[in-house]
Amino acid sequence: MENTYFTWAAFSKNYNDEINSADSVYFSMGSNGLTPYSMLAFDFHFLSDSKAKLNNLALLLKNSYGYKVLEPVKTENGVWDLSGKTSPFPVTADNLVYWTLDMYKRGYEFDAKFEGFGAPFDKNNQFFPPFEATTADEFFNKGFDYYNQGNLSAAIAQWTNTLKVNSKDVDALYSRAIAKNELYASNAAMIDYDKAIEIAPNFSSALLNRGALKDDNGDHLGAIADYGTVIEIIPKDEITLQRAYANMANSFKALGDLEAACQNWKKAKELGADYVNALLAEYCKS
Repeated sequence: MENTYFTWAAFSKNYNDEINSADSVYFSMGSNGLTPYSMLAFDFHFLSDSKAKLNNLALLLKNSYGYKVLEPVKTENGVWDLSGKTSPFPVTADNLVYWTLDMYKRGYEFDAKFEGFGAPFDKNNQFFPPFEATTADEFFNKGFDYYNQGNLSAAIAQWTNTLKVNSKDVDALYSRAIAKNELYASNAAMIDYDKAIEIAPNFSSALLNRGALKDDNGDHLGAIADYGTVIEIIPKDEITLQRAYANMANSFKALGDLEAACQNWKKAKELGADYVNALLAEYCKS
C-alpha cells in the first residue's frame, strides 16, 4: 500500500537532511565532551497518522532491535507519536549517521516519520566497547547476527568495531558495504567495496557487487571492467561466472550494444543461467 503520511517523495527530499542532522548532533555532543565510540542509548520519536502503523513499527523495533518502546499517544494536532529508547551503541560520526538513516528508513516502511532523537551523557563517566578483550572475528559475528535480525545500523557498528581491531578485515568491509547500500548510502558502500578489493584484488563477490553498484550509478563501463576481472580470475566457478556474464550483458545493453549483450547472455546460458532465456528471446532472435 502506498504511503499516505510519509511519502517516498518526502523521504527522498529529506534524506540528506537526516545525514546533516546526525552530523550536527554528533558535533554538538563532541563539543560537550563525548569521546568517539562512547556507548550511549538514544531516545527517539516517530510520528504518523495512524496508531496501527506505529504499533507495527513498535513491534519491529522491539523484536529486531531490542529497543524499549512506549504505547503510541495522540498529540494535540491529531497525529500519533511513538517514543522509545535504544540499546546502547558505540557512537561515532558515521555510526550515528547510519543509525539515523536506519530509523529514517524503518519509519518510512511503516508510513511514519522519524522525528527526533537525543542522548544525555556524562563526559566524566563514559564506557566503550571492549576492544582489547574482543577479537575481530567476535565483533564480525555480532554484526552478522544483527544483520540477520534486520538491525542494519547495529551490524554496521559491529563491523566498524571489527575494522578498528583489524583494519584489513575484507569480510567486514564487504558486509558493511552491503548494509550501507541497503540504507541508500551508495557512495559510502562504494568506498568500502574499493577498500576490500584493494586489500583482496581477487575478491569475486566484492567485484560483482561493486560492478552492480556501478551499473546502478550509470558507470556501465566500470561495471564491465569489474565483471571482466571476475571472469579472468574465476574460470571454473560456474555460478559466479553466470552472474558475471549475465551482469556484463545487462551493462552492454544499457550502453546500447546489443551484439555484445547477446554474446554474454549466451555465455551465461551455456553455464546454466536459465534466467536469461527471456532476454535472449526478446533481444537476440537472430
